[in-house]
Amino acid sequence: MQTNKPKLVVLSGAGISAESGLKTFRDADGLWEGHNVYEVATPRGFASNPKLVLDFYNMRRRDVSKAMPNAAHIELANLESDFDVTIITQNIDDLHERGGSSNVLHLHGEIFKMRSVFDTETIYEIRDDINVGDKAPDGYQLRPHIVWFEEQVPMLEFAVPIIESADVFVIIGTSLQVYPAASLINFASKEIPKFIIDKKVPHTNGIQNIKAIESTASQGLLQLKEELNKLF
Repeated sequence: MQTNKPKLVVLSGAGISAESGLKTFRDADGLWEGHNVYEVATPRGFASNPKLVLDFYNMRRRDVSKAMPNAAHIELANLESDFDVTIITQNIDDLHERGGSSNVLHLHGEIFKMRSVFDTETIYEIRDDINVGDKAPDGYQLRPHIVWFEEQVPMLEFAVPIIESADVFVIIGTSLQVYPAASLINFASKEIPKFIIDKKVPHTNGIQNIKAIESTASQGLLQLKEELNKLF
């Protein structure tokens, strides 16, 4: 749909969901909910111990079900009144959608979806648990529709042209340490205004026209709105 509103593209990460009580992807000790990331977020981890991995994501699914969108999710949705907003998120939760955002692209999959280990294209909804022995119609084991480490990120090719067309680019709640998602900032035009919101702002050396807002996601978005009002 064509719109005359400025195109605002947001890259969001775990920091925005943290205010809803969801733990960030990796704690300071390198563990995720007490597990080595490579045990629960790689194809080889799944091959080695599928029950551990399925149970891990079953628990994440329950956590997300209980969580509620926070002020940051709602503020992003409210920006749609003045901007053509697209959110590109590294998060697997649905809090952006439940917060009211209408155009969300999930880079790393979605916790409420599943697929066969063989067929990567056919995606099914899932609200309960996935167990060892649960088969897709093709006869293969079901797994979470999550992009694990050591796997390709198929949605990346859709994210790049969205960012290239942005009039404003906002990064919120991400450390810019998970690749290839972290490289997306390089596809934003050098000329457009960019903002990065995080409690601990990562380095963005070499990126032009970027303003850092060192803050939580919800408080930072209030400041962002002030900055956008100056520009538009």
